[in-house]
Amino acid sequence: MWGLEIRKINTMLSRKRILVTGGAGFLGSHLCDRLVADGHDVICADNYFTGTKDNIVHLMNNAHFEVLRHDVTFPLYVEIDEIYNLACPASPVHYQYDPVQTTKTTVHGAINMLGLAKRTGAKILQASTSEVYGDPTIHPQTEDYRGNVNPIGPRACYDEGKRCAETLFFDYWRQHELQIKVARIFNTYGPRMHPNDGRVVSNFIVQSLRGEPVTIYGKGTQTRSFCYVDDLVEGLVRLMGSPPEFTGPVNLGNPGELTMIQLAEKIISLTNSKSELVFHPLPQDDPTQREPDITLAKDNLDWTPGVSVDDGLKKTIAYFDRLLAAENASA
Repeated sequence: MWGLEIRKINTMLSRKRILVTGGAGFLGSHLCDRLVADGHDVICADNYFTGTKDNIVHLMNNAHFEVLRHDVTFPLYVEIDEIYNLACPASPVHYQYDPVQTTKTTVHGAINMLGLAKRTGAKILQASTSEVYGDPTIHPQTEDYRGNVNPIGPRACYDEGKRCAETLFFDYWRQHELQIKVARIFNTYGPRMHPNDGRVVSNFIVQSLRGEPVTIYGKGTQTRSFCYVDDLVEGLVRLMGSPPEFTGPVNLGNPGELTMIQLAEKIISLTNSKSELVFHPLPQDDPTQREPDITLAKDNLDWTPGVSVDDGLKKTIAYFDRLLAAENASA
């Protein structure tokens, strides 16, 4: 009996109050799952532009999970110990819908969350992106590479917004001595991806399951590196728990590189689909190659992705198969 009470006391003492902005989104909801499972009090803040309550409904009866409908472009006043700042639409379809609002979300959102961290003394992690590298001229990309971004193109609202957010984080670190962490996240996939977000994994899976032509932009020789969501969440948690002197930025992603044609053919095979490939013009400023150098993450976080692309795709395909079946049943 005393052992049980001691364990309860230890849990209470180690429990942190953690804010996850964008917590109802694809990545944020998986992070909320992990943090609740680890025994923390989690506040999920989301304006539901791309996130959905369906992603977090299973947590809503948990006494240690709280949901706030909130847009990070406005200040937020809560008492917390850690902040994971994930709020921002992350696919071109969504972030180009309202590019001004996208820039406001990344820049004003960073300012507001950094202000909250300053007031509360919280540690804060910025979910940055491999898009800060733009269309890279070095391969694979290391954290000291300064990028090749078109500052006036259709992707700039996201790419430059994230670059400005990194600037703000390091200025607050230098000027106000905040505890900051910056993760540069490469392509991530898994269950709860939005079926209409236009990203290649969700696009290819949905089209293959429906037996529709699979859309390839350009010649299909451009490359991406795909990390399963559970691995990415593990990397974020390890980064947040790293020593104060390790601020990042640090690449988090899977170094395994695939061309778009290779990915499409793999998904068509895994879904037993008869879909064929169709080719469309390449969008402006679409990167030709993308692969992380994760040496820093290996050395400082003891982190490497553990889920193979095939295994991750099978789990993701199963999710979309259930989602489409439910849509068809309700039609």
